[in-house]
Amino acid sequence: MFGAVEEYNNSGALLGIDGPEQEELLGALKKMNPIQRMRVMNKMAGGVPASRGSRAEMEKHFSELPQHIKDGLLKGDLRLADTIIYSRKIVNSKTVKMFETQDVKEIGLRNISNAKLPKNQALLVSGIFLLAGIPTDINSDAIIGAKYDKIEDFAAIANGEFTLKANKKIIIADCDNNIFKTSNNHNLPVGYYKLANPRMIHDDILVEATIELGSMAGLDPKTHLYIGLHGTITTP
Repeated sequence: MFGAVEEYNNSGALLGIDGPEQEELLGALKKMNPIQRMRVMNKMAGGVPASRGSRAEMEKHFSELPQHIKDGLLKGDLRLADTIIYSRKIVNSKTVKMFETQDVKEIGLRNISNAKLPKNQALLVSGIFLLAGIPTDINSDAIIGAKYDKIEDFAAIANGEFTLKANKKIIIADCDNNIFKTSNNHNLPVGYYKLANPRMIHDDILVEATIELGSMAGLDPKTHLYIGLHGTITTP
C-alpha cells in the first residue's frame, strides 16, 4: 500500500518520443505543470491506469503546493511518494501532544524532528491512524516493541477528543476519538479515519496533533499512543 514512487520527469523517454522530430511536442510538455503533463501523457499512452487513493488526491490539490515545491517537481528534483508521518507518546496527562518542538527523529518513535516537515516535503493528509499500546517498560526499546492496537480497549482514550493543526490552521477540530473505532468496519485498517476533505501540510511549519482526555481512569501509567498521518508527500 505504501512506498510507491511516481516520478514526473523524463516525459519523452516514458512515451518513446524523444527523437529530434518530436522537439515541439516535448517543448509543450515541459511547459506544463507536472500534473497536467502526467494527464496528457496518460491520454497519449492509452491504457495507462489513472492514479488512485492519496496520489489522485494530491493531483487535485497540486495548486496548494508552495511554488518552490512545484518548481522542484517540474524539474524532476522532487517526486511523489506514499508515506505515514508518525509519532509515539506516553499518556502521562489529560493533554497529549503527539508532535513537539523538542522532538528528535528516531526510528520507531517518530520520523520527523521539531514537529515540522523537512524542507521541500509537503504532505497531503488523506487519513489518520490512532492506536494505543502498553509497553512493558518506559524506555525506547519497550515503547517501540509494544503492540499498538485498537483504541476500543482503552475507554478513556476512545472517549477523548482529537485536534490537528498545521501553522495554527485547523485541519480537524475537537473531534470525538470514536471516529478511530473501526472494529465494526472491516473495510478500513485498524484505527484509521479517512478524511472527507484531505488537507495539505507545507514544509517547515509547526504540526500540532493533540489528544484531549476527559479522564485518565482505567489507563495503565505506561500507556502510549501512536499517531500516523497517512498520505502522499513530496520528497527528493
